[in-house]
Amino acid sequence: MEATYAAMDYDGHCAEIVAEAGLLSSCLDARTDLTASVPSCPDWNLAQLLRHLGEAHRWVEEIVRTRAAQPPPDTALRVLPRASDRTPQELADWLTEGARLLADTLRAAGPDARIWTPLPSGSPAFFARRMAHETVIHRADATLILGADFTVDQRIALDALDEWMELGSLPEMFDHHPDRRALLGPGRTLHFHATDTPPAAAAHWLVDLTGDTLAWRRAQEPAAVSVSAPLTDLLLLVYGRRSTDEEAFEVVGDTDLLEFWLSLVNFG
Repeated sequence: MEATYAAMDYDGHCAEIVAEAGLLSSCLDARTDLTASVPSCPDWNLAQLLRHLGEAHRWVEEIVRTRAAQPPPDTALRVLPRASDRTPQELADWLTEGARLLADTLRAAGPDARIWTPLPSGSPAFFARRMAHETVIHRADATLILGADFTVDQRIALDALDEWMELGSLPEMFDHHPDRRALLGPGRTLHFHATDTPPAAAAHWLVDLTGDTLAWRRAQEPAAVSVSAPLTDLLLLVYGRRSTDEEAFEVVGDTDLLEFWLSLVNFG
């Protein structure tokens, strides 16, 4: 019987925040070098990466708990000290505690409460999904340092790629990143295909830059450039954690367009 994947829901996103924080924390032990640089976040060392993620969880938890109508000071984006006053185990415990606190607060609020969000939504559902995938990607960052294998359930990776495409295609992105208008032009289409998912997963994404906005759809269509790779590798590619030079990727067509697109749309 052909495998299928049910769409992730609010409860699933809440659970994944806790699960991913737990997986990341389980990689830390007394021998972990918190001063090691993070290759995929070159301004940070491991201690700063963990602090950033833990503070992001707590920042969102405050917004949801207080039903904030405007953003509190964004502690998750402040300059973090490179030195840590905590041991790896203390940071691991602090990270998992914050993730559980956030998930509990999200569940108590429900997906439809009215709150401030940085992009259109205005509900905890936005933050539950965003924090789930933020935690996934920063776990991937940590594995690059710690030498651990990074795997993620395909249902989660599919949802993460969909969310990435959705957020990157919002009209508001031009306000935040006006340089992305340079991506638009005739004939500019990109196709991404996950090679290791069952056919029912329909793991194809078509990025269409030929109109007035950045658009995407789940579709298998001819494109100026096509990229095929296992699903996890595709996820990490669009998040700037992989390079198309790596063996996992098969690229056919306009490689310059692909690299130009990747250079301008990265976030996270």
